[in-house]
Parts: sequence; C-alpha cells; structure tokens
Amino acid sequence: MKVSEAVERRRSIRAFTDAPVATATILDVLARAVRAPSGGNLQPWHVAVVNGERMDALRARMAERLAGTARPGGEAAEYAVYPANLKEPYRSRRFTVGEQMYAMLGIAREDRAGRLRRFAENYRFFGAPAAIFCFVDRTMGPPQWADLGMFLATFMLLLQERGIDTCAQEAWAAYPRTIAEFCGFSEELMLFCGMAIGHRDETAPVNTLRSERAPLSEWVTVL
Repeated sequence: MKVSEAVERRRSIRAFTDAPVATATILDVLARAVRAPSGGNLQPWHVAVVNGERMDALRARMAERLAGTARPGGEAAEYAVYPANLKEPYRSRRFTVGEQMYAMLGIAREDRAGRLRRFAENYRFFGAPAAIFCFVDRTMGPPQWADLGMFLATFMLLLQERGIDTCAQEAWAAYPRTIAEFCGFSEELMLFCGMAIGHRDETAPVNTLRSERAPLSEWVTVL
C-alpha cells in the first residue's frame, strides 16, 4: 500500500469487530513509527499498550467510572480539548461533522441522553480489541505536543498499511489519573490521548462517514 493510499483509507473508526490484533504487531508498528520527526530528537512520547485481559480489566474499571464511582481523591481533565468560545470557521466544522455522525447513528439532536450514551462508547474503545495510551512528560510544551501528533499520525498510517484501523481519542483526557494508575505511570507523565486499534465493522453506517476537508483556498497562501 502506498502512503497516499493509507492516507486516503484512514478514517476515525467508531465501530470495530472483535477480530483480535496481536500485541506483537502493535509493538512492531510502534518500533517503526519512532522514525517520525521530533524537535531535537527528543522523542517525547511514552506509550502504554492495552490488549487481551488487560483490556477487559480496563473496560470493567471504566464501567465503574461511568456508573458514577469516582476515583478516590477525584480527578480533573488534563486539558480542554477545544478552546472556549470556538470561533469560525472552526465552530462550524466541528458542528457539521458531529451532526453528520449522529445522523448516521440515528440519534436526533434533541436526544441528549442518546448522544451522551453514544459518547460514552469512547470509554469502551467503540468495541476495539486493543488500544494504546500516549503520555508526555509534564515538563514538555506545545512543540512537543506537535511531535506527539506526528508520531501518532505515522503510527496510524503504518497500521493502515497492515489493514488495521484506529480512532484517536482525546476524550480520555477526562480520566487522566484513572488511566495513569491503570498503566502504572507516575504523575510526572501527562495523558495526552488514547487510541482504539482493531478492524472496522464494514456493516456499521457510522464507519462510512468521510469528514469534509476545507479547500486549499481557505487555508493556503501562496507568496
């Protein structure tokens, strides 16, 4: 598969089959993804792989959280996923893709409870059999967050090359201490995101969503 083909096929998959993905495969792809660029070659990413019985244990723990059992001592989100008072054209882009997704799921805009139940599927990895969590040292700043993005994009495309699908999930930033403790990571590391890993359910309408991209004329300036 060419890189261009992997880019074209990759989507944020929100319904997975239960077909397994071997941990050895994930580790091999991670070993290749570290060729992604990072400023000063800092390689600021720290990754936890969750699969098999550990995935079952994590889903059980998150079921407790979603049922209202808070972590002892509580926890706060690591960061705001979106800026407050999101301005145009960003607000419309976010609104449009959200409406398209919920329409495919058959969840009406006024069905707030239905939308919340669907959002909670993030914390079940949309049924994916495996996942990773990406952490970064708290001493790092925005440039290193950009490095994480390049690393994660490289990882997703390399998985796509092998016919394995993903969904990057910043939603996990709402449970930073729960996840860090589950992974055995210290408070020196900040949870950046999770990522569901598996095989797309080709029968699920939500997986046909192809989000729109703005034309070059909106965001490119040729000097």
